[in-house]
Amino acid sequence: MSRKATKAIDNVFYQARMEASKFNDCLNSREGASEKIGIDRTRLARIELGSLNPYPEEVLLISDTYNTPELNNYYCSNLCPLGKQTIPQIKICKIERLTIQILSVLNGTSIHKIKDSLIDITEDGQITKDEVPRLKEIIDTLDEISAKSQALKLWAEKHLIINCRRDT
Repeated sequence: MSRKATKAIDNVFYQARMEASKFNDCLNSREGASEKIGIDRTRLARIELGSLNPYPEEVLLISDTYNTPELNNYYCSNLCPLGKQTIPQIKICKIERLTIQILSVLNGTSIHKIKDSLIDITEDGQITKDEVPRLKEIIDTLDEISAKSQALKLWAEKHLIINCRRDT
């Protein structure tokens, strides 16, 4: 049995490996994980210790091996120079909570109201100063809907794959 890596305990890549090791015993150690992933054990250690940022290709390999699609979002929203400016970080939570969050966003806004406001603002091809706050509100609402739908998509990717593996 491997020991816990106390210096890496707060690192998302380490946490993902430890969670995945509950389903695949060879992921308990960095050596076993590095063989499965196909990257050097020392490099994996440096990634888990936070002294090295992984390449996007490595994140894809790690994410696939650990069945953690949320790592892709984490990388894009926190480590990628372009993504940090444009990609919101998504947290996967239980499906019940996620459903309530989605319903709350959809109940809090009327899609018809957003559609009508957007048409009203843009119909003349010009956006006036007094229309900017309404447009910003529409964009914020759409961003919130997008983030919740992405969270649902990540949840489905993670949990449906797990269920399919258990069924086979």
